[in-house]
Amino acid sequence: MPINELLLAEFDEEMKKTRTTLERVPADKPDFAPHPKSMALGKLAPHIAELAGFGATVLTTPELDFSNAGNRPRPPFEPAGLLKAFDENVAKARDALQNMKDDSWTQPWKLSFQGKPIFSGSRFLAYRQMFLNHMVHHRAQLGVYLRLNEKPLPATYGPSADDRMGF
Repeated sequence: MPINELLLAEFDEEMKKTRTTLERVPADKPDFAPHPKSMALGKLAPHIAELAGFGATVLTTPELDFSNAGNRPRPPFEPAGLLKAFDENVAKARDALQNMKDDSWTQPWKLSFQGKPIFSGSRFLAYRQMFLNHMVHHRAQLGVYLRLNEKPLPATYGPSADDRMGF
């Protein structure tokens, strides 16, 4: 079985869980942050929505230097805009994943800023660490923000206090 086919089920499941979490973002709390060193919700939620498209970048380019990426507008901090941006980015990443060939996974991939390395490794590690694990990390952060704002948490890897999954 091709590697991309093995990864598609995981991709679909993680994106579904992330979308369900984004659906619960309170639109009236863009300035909320659980700590002064934490990212504000108005930055975190759009970051997650745009991060979904980073998977396509990892899978279709040999490298990315953030300083050359340009200033793209962030998705708007309102429910419909966040979900629209997320869905569009997920579609791009899924398309790139569907079209990956097995020999592409071992090719080198680099992430840098102004030429200074942030990550260097195989495309597979970049996909897993810099994209998918990164997405899950921020989704977990978002879960803390939701809990602190009395919003129900969706089940992700099992039941939550708010979503018992039928148990």
